[in-house]
Amino acid sequence: MSQSTYCNKLSHFFTLVKQSFKGGEHDYTQGSIRGAIVLLAIPMILELSLESVFAVVDMYFVSHLPNASAAMATVGLTEAVVALVYTIAMGLSIAATAVVARRIGEKNPEGAAHVAAQSLLIALMVTVVVSILGIVFAADVLRLMGAKPEVVRDGTVFTRIMLGGSVVIILLFLINGIFRGAGDAAMAMRSLWIASIINIILCPALINGYGPFPELGLKGAAIATTIGRGIGVIYQCYHLFSGKRTIKIKWPHFKWDLPVAKTLVEVAWPATFQFFIQSGSWIFMAYVVSITGSTDASAGYQVAIRNVVFFILPAWGLSNAAATLVGQNLGAKQPLRAEQSVLLTAKYNAIFMAAVMFLFLFFSSPIISIFTTEPAVHRYAVQALQIIGAGYIFYGIGMVMVQALNGAGDTKTPTWINLFGFWLFQIPFAWIMAKTFNMGPMGAFIAIPVAEVFMALVAWYYFKKGKWKEVKV
Repeated sequence: MSQSTYCNKLSHFFTLVKQSFKGGEHDYTQGSIRGAIVLLAIPMILELSLESVFAVVDMYFVSHLPNASAAMATVGLTEAVVALVYTIAMGLSIAATAVVARRIGEKNPEGAAHVAAQSLLIALMVTVVVSILGIVFAADVLRLMGAKPEVVRDGTVFTRIMLGGSVVIILLFLINGIFRGAGDAAMAMRSLWIASIINIILCPALINGYGPFPELGLKGAAIATTIGRGIGVIYQCYHLFSGKRTIKIKWPHFKWDLPVAKTLVEVAWPATFQFFIQSGSWIFMAYVVSITGSTDASAGYQVAIRNVVFFILPAWGLSNAAATLVGQNLGAKQPLRAEQSVLLTAKYNAIFMAAVMFLFLFFSSPIISIFTTEPAVHRYAVQALQIIGAGYIFYGIGMVMVQALNGAGDTKTPTWINLFGFWLFQIPFAWIMAKTFNMGPMGAFIAIPVAEVFMALVAWYYFKKGKWKEVKV
């Protein structure tokens, strides 16, 4: 390659990067697939990178509180249960992305706006129930998770605030799913930036009582996170109704439309169940670690998982680009372009995840030291991070395949993959390794990459079969 050709390609890449930050309307059913991936993936990666900040900021600051092990266990166990709220949010988000992307691919922006409004109505109905249950049963949730009495005593308020604020979690995910389906990834990115920055500022201030803020300890972390997400949702809603983006929601779009709502629910419920299966398995894994190890083992596992989430969410952002490209290209009657988009995205994701795997295998100790220096907690966290990180390349490929199926509206196939992979394979395997073979927490750690590799291979098989190209939404 000549120097001038290299410079031209580099200049074109930076032009695409600049355009990806700026956002705006773009036809992803035409032109370069690589260019489309860059335009969508960069803001989506940054969006999910900022979402991953939520997972580590609370853990970092509460790890410096007195009785840090109990505080970290509280955050970790609560986040494991909040993951069930994420399942609802992710299910609705996937449905919105898939159906909105189809309408945009069909060159029907009015229909896309109507779908977006109907998805918001469904979300608001669901969040009322979820929030009430979270507020009432916060302490019982921690007990069911196997939390020690001191964790239940000190952590119930934290759990109650986090679960009671489920509305902002669900809306933040859902509205970003709407923007992603429309190809407006930059707007989704900015909303997460705002939410994360507010959380980063408020978290230490409310925990430790800086400036005019009261010292609230562990409770302050929950308040900061909820406020940050709430401000992010306000920003999203402003742009949804401003009429200046690809999606332009108007009040008539909120008139209840049963056929559209039914379509959304038909796509959303398998997706919700899909992530419910996954989240439920993570809760069970946390339970296995807590009953086969000490509070230090549970705290160490939660610190490791926060880092796993921190690095895996950017890869999920790249996978979301595949979902949007699949949805829009199927809407434009271009299934071959949809398939090519997925394969190229999978290649990029595998490269990224290989780099992360190397980082986890050889630099896990200094990474964990950022969060804790307690010897027992540190030892368990390093062990978990190295073992779980060993399968990262397969995680990356599997995520793209699953999101491609979801983006096509085929949410049932990934649901079956998760059911068999997590509940009929990972969980029994973890229990046998931890209890039958007396490996304790390490047995649970080993079960995670083994199951993820299996599911990635199965997802690849179903993607290559190609039935997802025939799904109608």
